[in-house]
Amino acid sequence: MPCALDYLARAEAVAPVTDAVRLHHYLTLVPDPRDRRGRLYPLVPLLSAAAASVLAGARSLTAIGEWIADAPRWALRVLGFAPDPLTGRIPVPHPGTVRRLLARVDGDVLDAAIGAFLAARNTLAQEDGLRPIAVDGKTVRGSRTTSTPAIALLAAMTHNGDVLAQRQVADKSNEIPAFAPLLDALDLTDTVITADALHTQHAHGTYLRTRGAHYIAHVKANHPGIFDRVRRLPWREITLDHYDRTRAHHRLEIRRLKTAAFAHIDYPDAKQALQVVRWRRDFTTGRLTIERVYLITSLPPGAATGAQLAAWIRGHWTIENLLHHVRDRTFREDDSKVRTAALPRTMASLRNLAIGVHRQDGHTNIAAALRQAARDRHRPLTALGLTR
Repeated sequence: MPCALDYLARAEAVAPVTDAVRLHHYLTLVPDPRDRRGRLYPLVPLLSAAAASVLAGARSLTAIGEWIADAPRWALRVLGFAPDPLTGRIPVPHPGTVRRLLARVDGDVLDAAIGAFLAARNTLAQEDGLRPIAVDGKTVRGSRTTSTPAIALLAAMTHNGDVLAQRQVADKSNEIPAFAPLLDALDLTDTVITADALHTQHAHGTYLRTRGAHYIAHVKANHPGIFDRVRRLPWREITLDHYDRTRAHHRLEIRRLKTAAFAHIDYPDAKQALQVVRWRRDFTTGRLTIERVYLITSLPPGAATGAQLAAWIRGHWTIENLLHHVRDRTFREDDSKVRTAALPRTMASLRNLAIGVHRQDGHTNIAAALRQAARDRHRPLTALGLTR
């Protein structure tokens, strides 16, 4: 079977410019795992219906089945379900049919199709300049069974909240070998990849530079040689590049950034070392904490301003706030007991799609966006480009 990149390359070559056709085109390229003799309902309408229901707030397979069963005739036609030629009625798939399909769908290709649709839909992706992409993993705790551990999903997300790629790994410790395959299907030209210290690996740095991407890598004690050299730089004598002061959530936070050109870092194509000092004062307890963070980057001096570097470093954690937190709190992902086959990953993929679409449409409160979409069936279908 061709890889996800093959499907997307074919899609990009012939995809029309409208959102509606682009979405359907990518879903068409997802292979149908069912036997030809058992395909009563086409793949694309089933996936489209599942996606629309999640955009309307469906958290579970039961809710997805109920949303499809309650859909009016016009909505079923828009989704692509065909009427019976004899009776004119549009048969609705049983919830078990939807469940079995979602459990068997190719997760890599589905994630690639969703990422490509979000990237094509996002007008911000056409802007000039470097584009930051965060890479981080999340454990789906509800997928744990008595005999198997919970699965982990490694995702690549823009700092605006669009999930461009996702890959399943056995557990958090297996994120390192999944790093390059995760990014293989993406165009990394003129991007800045941010990741936590787990991914500060020489192989990762070499891979990113080969793909035309820059990196901002955290350095901690798990890399004692690099950490010691960067930490011992004369930071007191180095000029401040950026200063930021914010007051929110009952605390005052001050962030100071310094950069130093350093030609002798034992890391692929590293050009600068960075120090971030964070001061946090909690107004409730009066407690003051001071944290020093060290990083290295392939960006040469002058390629980005201090404000840009500070924004990218801080923006890396948006993958926690804009994605993981929303899936946990709004969609109650960790409370889900879905464990069969590929279902945990497929449900996470549909949630990624819903979160990305709502954020692109200007919603900052995803829970409110889901409630709004649930009040009118036109809204989720229009958001997916299925109606005009």
